Amino acid sequence: MNLSILIPLLNEEESLKELYAWIIKVMQSNNYSYEIIFVDDGSTDDSWNIIESFSNENPNVKGIRFMKNFGKSQALHAGFAKAKGDVIITMDADLQDSPDEIPELYDMITKEKFDLVSGWKKKRYDSVVAKNLPSKLFNWAARKTSGVELNDFNCGLKAYKNVVVKNVEVSGEMHRYIPVLAKNAGFGKIGEKVVIHQARKYGETKFGMDRFVNGFLDLITIWFLSRFGKRPMHLFGLLGSIMFMIGFLLALYLGIDKLFIHKTSRLITERPHFYLSITSMIIGTQLFLAGFLGEIILRTKNNEARYKVAQEVNF
Repeated sequence: MNLSILIPLLNEEESLKELYAWIIKVMQSNNYSYEIIFVDDGSTDDSWNIIESFSNENPNVKGIRFMKNFGKSQALHAGFAKAKGDVIITMDADLQDSPDEIPELYDMITKEKFDLVSGWKKKRYDSVVAKNLPSKLFNWAARKTSGVELNDFNCGLKAYKNVVVKNVEVSGEMHRYIPVLAKNAGFGKIGEKVVIHQARKYGETKFGMDRFVNGFLDLITIWFLSRFGKRPMHLFGLLGSIMFMIGFLLALYLGIDKLFIHKTSRLITERPHFYLSITSMIIGTQLFLAGFLGEIILRTKNNEARYKVAQEVNF
């Protein structure tokens, strides 16, 4: 199978029919073998019924319906697990991503041998203050932190080799950082393509300013996990040992000073250095224990499902 088109969605009943017809037109004009996977992330409108109608008329259309809204990352995770195409294309359901970009993205994966290609909405039709400026700041920070040179990490239109999506773990709100996760998993050939960004035609955006705050917090998380996620003791144990040694050496100095140098001077407890040494040793011990507990958790964690599927069609 050439392509899996993966579309996570939440309450997009107005745009689904137009999007579906557009994708089918592109698939047929290029003679692709394909599947379209809609992942309904807990929609409360008529989105699922529309998806079911597509699947009834076209066996290449498949659907996954969540019991409630679990988030875009979970929707992508569920779709990635089911995708069978040699190339997986992800896109949003709001018609802001153009299906006409699919052939070029497909060629970049199959002919130019990219592992992953991310869309870049160079010209945007969003609010400058509410979205464009925060997005530029967010993308700059993501580039500097991750080392992945992309201009638009948050673009929903991306293309992947099948092997990539089977080897990245998308959880929480980490869908913004799939290129970083792919790089950390060993997929180094990551490209970018300027894509058309269209103004939203129906409904309202599901994302507010809080997504940028969450994005920066997730960026810190992924930076930490990429370096110490498998070995927390290497960070916390090291910091804890350093802090404890500083406190211990300071306490040793105070003891020697009191016993052998200034025997008649004020009490040790009246000196601020005493409290600094005690605090350093306590903090050092806590950091060391944090690393130790992290190691235990890594070895005993269970992989509890992060989402519940209510219904599937054509799988």
